[in-house]
Amino acid sequence: MNAVILAVLTMLVLSLFRTHVVIALLIGALVGGLTGGLGIQATIDAFNSGIGGGASVALSYALLGGFAVAIAQSGLPHALANRIVILLGQNPDPSKVKWIKNALLLVILLVAMSSQNIMPIHIAFIPLLIPPLLLAMSKMQIDRRLVACVLTFGLVTPYMFLPVGFGGIFLNEILLKNISKGGLDVEGLSVINAMAIPAAGMLFGLLFATFISYRGKRRYNIEKIEAVEDSNHSYGSKEIVVALAAIALAFVTQLYTNSMVMGAMLGFILFSITGVVRWKESDGLLTDGMKMMATIGFIMIAAAGFAQVLKETGEIATLVSSSVDIIGENKPMAAFLMLLVGLLITMGIGSSFSTIPIIAAIYVPLAVQLGFSPLAIVALVGTAAALGDAGSPASDSTLGPTSGLNVDGQHNHIWDSVVPTFLHYNLPLLVFGWFAAITL
Repeated sequence: MNAVILAVLTMLVLSLFRTHVVIALLIGALVGGLTGGLGIQATIDAFNSGIGGGASVALSYALLGGFAVAIAQSGLPHALANRIVILLGQNPDPSKVKWIKNALLLVILLVAMSSQNIMPIHIAFIPLLIPPLLLAMSKMQIDRRLVACVLTFGLVTPYMFLPVGFGGIFLNEILLKNISKGGLDVEGLSVINAMAIPAAGMLFGLLFATFISYRGKRRYNIEKIEAVEDSNHSYGSKEIVVALAAIALAFVTQLYTNSMVMGAMLGFILFSITGVVRWKESDGLLTDGMKMMATIGFIMIAAAGFAQVLKETGEIATLVSSSVDIIGENKPMAAFLMLLVGLLITMGIGSSFSTIPIIAAIYVPLAVQLGFSPLAIVALVGTAAALGDAGSPASDSTLGPTSGLNVDGQHNHIWDSVVPTFLHYNLPLLVFGWFAAITL
């Protein structure tokens, strides 16, 4: 069996059996390296050479955790959460609870979507916004799996459909550029038209999760939430103003430097010099924040090593080319296999942005030969890359939601973030992406 398939399946199966994702990635990398003929030492060397690629992201998330704790210390998120609790009242009317719940989910969705374009900070907002809202969510008995699906939809769909912000990078600088390198003239092609049907698949998954899968209530232990989130946190106008200024400073810094590390650091320093965070307490707060985000950091580092091992085996190209041998002249089968291989690669690498250069070189000439239209080829390659971003244990599209929803230990990364987003987004994407490829 292909080394990439074995490595990814090993990682996924171990994760489903509640093996820690870092350990699952390490064992999966070892299985892939040995199966791919690298040997133990070469596998270790490849893994070690790859982990540096995740170091900057891990440091960003660690400092972001400290920044999140400082914002929580200011009381700003609690002011928002307390306002929701006040709106609910002691014995809220069910219709009122439904209205507030839908409004809250809509706000979270809009913030997540805007994090990809209007304010391109990706998952940076999640540990700032979500933890203080957990108490209000629990009082409304909102299923956190639904919140994970809402967040993931907002993190993935905009970049795969709208050519602005991260979408401009994904669609124009990576997708169209690599398709052009594959020999297809993309002049005048509309990526919005090409990706509209796959994006509709994402919307279908969100609606299914909202109105069918997770429409019911789910109870959480409020005492555990209160242990990590002080619902009676005191705050004043000074703290709120400083918090807003720190967020603005971090946002502007990231826009101009493209560095979450610098933005989070300057924001934290502003909290310290204004006295909102006492200088003697800053070390402890920063450490607590780093602990909160440490898991994501280590998973991202391990995922970078895992991806490097898969690349070093050379089996990714073999997997893609072997699917070509099976296809023959069958267009529907070709579309399905291309999408399926893209799913496997992205599930393993954890990044749809990194998948396109791998598959486009082979997929584009094959698709042209089989008679797919230019729009269909764009939809095919774009969907094949986006598949697996939602639902991968090592993707920031699932790690981000978990970082906010699991601060009290009541949201399992695999079963409450990965599995729900895989089922509600990857399966519809397979169907809608396949339909787009054979009809456009």
